[in-house]
Formats: sequence, structure tokens, C-alpha cells
Amino acid sequence: MVFQLARFGTVGLIAACVHWSVVAALVPLGLLPLQANVVAFITAFNVSYWGHRRWTFNADRPHRSALPRFLLTACSSFVLNQTLYYFFLTYTSLDYRVSLLIVLVCVAILTFFLSRQWAFR
Repeated sequence: MVFQLARFGTVGLIAACVHWSVVAALVPLGLLPLQANVVAFITAFNVSYWGHRRWTFNADRPHRSALPRFLLTACSSFVLNQTLYYFFLTYTSLDYRVSLLIVLVCVAILTFFLSRQWAFR
């Protein structure tokens, strides 16, 4: 469990860095933070799925069942992500990049447990 959590953290950190970087790159180009967050989610999803499938959980489950489960898990997490991000952007004076960092860390905890107990089990 400890090693799995460390691997999850590593893959999650890489995916979160991709996610955060996409938002930080797109907002100065004119996208609103919440719009950029959607593009970033789609981009980071691939990093997350393949990293968790191959390294974190070393899953034997076929793609036809693991991918939809992980997609549902990720989309559920993203709904929470987008909701929390909206809250931070609307009700705090924090920079959009700082707000996103806080949200990504909070949502990662939920994603780990859903992935471990359901998507890749």
C-alpha cells in the first residue's frame, strides 16, 4: 500500500503538473481559467490513465472495462475539481494558478481511493 501510494503520488504529480501547465499556458492566450481547466483535464487524463494503469496499479483488467471505469472516476473528480475551482475563482482573491494548485491536491486524494477500490480493482 505504501509503495502503491508513492507510485500514485508520482503519476498524480506528473499529471497535475501537465494539468496546471496547460491552464497556465492557455489563460494568457485568452481562455478563461474554467475553460482552460477543461482542456487541461483532457490532456492530463491520458497521462493519468496510462501511468496508473501500467505503474501504480499494474492492472490486468482489459481496457474495455478499465477505461470506462477510470473515465467515470476521472470525470467525477473533474466535476469536483471544476466546482472547487469555480468557488476559489469567485469567492477568493487568490491567483487562478494558486487556486488550481489547491484544488488539484484536494481532488487527488479522492481519485486515489476511487481508482484503487473500483476502477483498477
